[in-house]
Amino acid sequence: MIADRARFRAARKLSRATGMRIPDLAFHGAFLEVVSSGINFEYLDGPLRAQLLEFVREFLSCGCRDSPDCGCPERRFARKVLELREEGLDHREISARLLEEYGIDLYPADILSYLEESIHVLEAIREVSQIQGKEPLRAASERHLRSIVG
Repeated sequence: MIADRARFRAARKLSRATGMRIPDLAFHGAFLEVVSSGINFEYLDGPLRAQLLEFVREFLSCGCRDSPDCGCPERRFARKVLELREEGLDHREISARLLEEYGIDLYPADILSYLEESIHVLEAIREVSQIQGKEPLRAASERHLRSIVG
């Protein structure tokens, strides 16, 4: 999954500011636990604080009992990458936006691979929904395909 490749660029800086050892993988369980419950945001500088708060707001704000270990953060991140592509951004622009807004470092090539995989999945959904006579699902998958392919 694309979330497995996402790194928080300022993880070392965050570790120094909090006094805790924090992994750099943005969706690693330990990182999510620390960010969701163990950080005093007052000790962070402005840009780092803004990125972390945006990260928490965008990816960690679910109501699941097992949060943040429920899988919602990873699914929301994957959805965010697709939404950015559907807005017309290419893989390089998506990488730059993720870094700017959330402090997440993700190689453009990884994004491109994820988008290609998503296209194959959507094509399969389109074909199966057509065979099953599920027109709304077929139409939705077709619409997303057109948005991603550009």
